[in-house]
Amino acid sequence: MSIQLTIDRVGFEPITDNDLEFLEKVYRSTREEEISRAPWSEEDKAHFIHHQFLAQHTFYSEQFSDAKFDIIFVDGQKAGRLYIEEREDELRIIDIALLPAFRGQGWGTKLLEEIKLLAEKKTKSVGIHVEKNNPAMSLYIRLGFKDIEDKGVYQFMKWTS
Repeated sequence: MSIQLTIDRVGFEPITDNDLEFLEKVYRSTREEEISRAPWSEEDKAHFIHHQFLAQHTFYSEQFSDAKFDIIFVDGQKAGRLYIEEREDELRIIDIALLPAFRGQGWGTKLLEEIKLLAEKKTKSVGIHVEKNNPAMSLYIRLGFKDIEDKGVYQFMKWTS
């Protein structure tokens, strides 16, 4: 697979088992608002998140064995994760998430724009499943992603050049 992204001040490294704690932190940050409403102790929330993360991680690893699973670095700091798979006619973003400290600063836009440029060079589209209540939904729409299919909790969106 030849998915190489080049973004100023941003780096990528393949995930390893040593990254699981960080990846769980990223996962939790995407669920924080939702879990904050649960009437559970912090210990129960942490336990729930841990098991949900492991289930997701296992699913992604098994279902997307050809995907590229990377840690995103911004200025040398671990900032998030990007899981992407190159398909015959599409670059499929399996997951893209940044820690809260890196959100709202344009990094997500830069990442998505670079993925779109790569897709354009390869004459492919970019697909992603987005939770309908995800605050980044407006970003995808602003960047030209279109609703393709309602998948219940998720909306399948696609960008084409």
